[in-house]
Amino acid sequence: MKQETVSNSVTLPGIFREALIKDVETMQKLIQVHADKDLMLKRHANELYETVREYNVYEEDGRIVGLCGLKVIWKDLAEVRSLAVDEKHFGRDIGQTLVRMALDEARRLGIARVFTLTYVPRFFEKLGFRVVDKSTLPHKVWGDCVRCHKFPDCDETGMILDLAQA
Repeated sequence: MKQETVSNSVTLPGIFREALIKDVETMQKLIQVHADKDLMLKRHANELYETVREYNVYEEDGRIVGLCGLKVIWKDLAEVRSLAVDEKHFGRDIGQTLVRMALDEARRLGIARVFTLTYVPRFFEKLGFRVVDKSTLPHKVWGDCVRCHKFPDCDETGMILDLAQA
């Protein structure tokens, strides 16, 4: 199992690592907390089991308190998705570190651009993302969106990062 040592402005007592099958139930619960507040899409357990290799987690005291996924969309495009951090752990750079891990993975894979759909654009701007018109994103990205009760009136902000310039 790959465990990450990530330089961070805040020293955290836990570990950042790749998600494991044993993490899926906790991951789903953490996502559900944010989905219930309309902050992200709900993810079913079967979907998380199928895509567990796309996720990194932050574990502290034996509990998963943060997660983030990277979904490859095409040869030059990936999506940062399902970024969730337990509210008790906000403000500790866990989310930023998880996104940076996803971006590092995209670079390792040779992916040129990474996008996200978010309600918190300032968070992603700090990481170098810029706002884009959602209609400029490939139609393939809307596969998840059709499951959202807000579709087709999405109120998330589309953002993209060109990794060559980051």
